[in-house]
Amino acid sequence: MDANMLQSASFPWLSLIVLLPSAGSLLMPLLPGSESNNSNAARNLALGVLFIDFLLMIFVFGKLFNTHQSGLQLIERVNWIPFIGLEWSLGADGISTPLVLLSGLITLLSVAASWKIQSKTRLYFALLLLQASAQALVFLSQDFLLFFLAWELELVPVYLLIAIWGGNRRLYAATKFILYTALASLLILISGLALALSGAEFTLNLTELANKSPSSNISILCYLGFLIGFGVKLPIFPLHTWLPDAHGEANAPVSMLLAGVLLKMGGYALIRFNVEMLPEAHIQLAPALIVIGIVNILYGALNAFAQDNVKRRIACSSVSHMGFVLLGIGAINALGISGAMLQMISHGLIAAAMFFITGTFYERTNTLSIPNMGGLAKVLPITFAFFLTGSLASLALPGMSGFISEITVFLGITSQESFTSLFRAATILLSAIGLVLTPIYLLSMCRRVFFGPRIPALATVADLNTRELSIGLTLLVPTLVIGFWPRVAINIYEASTDLLSEKLAAYSFAITQNIQNLS
Repeated sequence: MDANMLQSASFPWLSLIVLLPSAGSLLMPLLPGSESNNSNAARNLALGVLFIDFLLMIFVFGKLFNTHQSGLQLIERVNWIPFIGLEWSLGADGISTPLVLLSGLITLLSVAASWKIQSKTRLYFALLLLQASAQALVFLSQDFLLFFLAWELELVPVYLLIAIWGGNRRLYAATKFILYTALASLLILISGLALALSGAEFTLNLTELANKSPSSNISILCYLGFLIGFGVKLPIFPLHTWLPDAHGEANAPVSMLLAGVLLKMGGYALIRFNVEMLPEAHIQLAPALIVIGIVNILYGALNAFAQDNVKRRIACSSVSHMGFVLLGIGAINALGISGAMLQMISHGLIAAAMFFITGTFYERTNTLSIPNMGGLAKVLPITFAFFLTGSLASLALPGMSGFISEITVFLGITSQESFTSLFRAATILLSAIGLVLTPIYLLSMCRRVFFGPRIPALATVADLNTRELSIGLTLLVPTLVIGFWPRVAINIYEASTDLLSEKLAAYSFAITQNIQNLS
């Protein structure tokens, strides 16, 4: 990236965005009163801090961030721990900015959704605040070691949130989550250090790493290490099995974070590291990435049919939908990468909405078992309307964000002339099968939960209240806005994805020329 494309910040806005939630978490032990009579104070403090933080994000990225500029902006660099080469280095571009905004919104709403948390409330909301800081730091870090520390830090709050406030098998789900992600982190660390050590100079700066030209063998090995490490979080098949268990045992607000933010970290990291830093390896392995994406789409959809738990079915749906992110990244052109970005934004909103609405009727029915529910549409008509809207958005109904993101991915695949016609046709055909399966398992779930014989024990439950309506609308309205006016989202990241696709095109041309010269 050229030096003239880097724009430094005159005030540490990004540091303020990252550190404000952590500062709020430090105030939790200072709240007066005991846990039993002061749960509202902890929730209100977390809600206030995250609301201010989100307003700060809107100001910084709305007023100070230039969407027409493709390079890093608002750069902050402090030589934090020199003897290990650790810098407090932050920066934002079009790839990170929409995901920071997404994480800020969903974390704020997850606190608003945690209205009925009564046990260990200070710890619960302190963990959500720490998670907010770690998420923002993952997306804004411009130093590999700082990125890795943030990546590891965000695992701890999620583990505790599942292990303490989860369901009956919460310890199993939390342990499985931490084992998968922690072991995958070793590959990320090894691959990052190998890339940093390649070449003449050692560096941990992400911009400088992106300008390195490691040997083909090093590139391929680092690419595979990053793919597995970040693929666990995405998740990719067969590294996905922690996700249904985590969602099945986590409460609804934590599931909102898992689906809305944590999975997006995997997609973001694949773009930032695999595509941006290792373009030559990415061009060579892009077809394999597309094959993995197709497997994700079909396996996730087929596996969803076998789930009789509402949250586990939605979790398997997430595995399927994140396969489209892999397809877009594998398309190695501007349309494909744009579709991958849009799919992450769209899925973050839709999945968070689905898990939130699921949580609202779990609070009323005390069950997530599909066979044990029925007839809820008559007693919960507003809940049914919201859940059906989320399902329609998830199955990519035209006019909603899911349709725009997935059709953009398809256009990226079909316009990639380096792939054979047979490969492109097979990719579209197999992915389309996943699209056909999605409405079947989602609408059949709606039918079984909200129609059919009414369960007598569920005949008098109350519908959504004003707070719940506000959270649901905040998540679902943007899916309609993006569906009808996708430029709202695309304008934020287009300059950065165009620059990245130009870089890939240059490498692809160079590889083609070398092959022609050898032949």
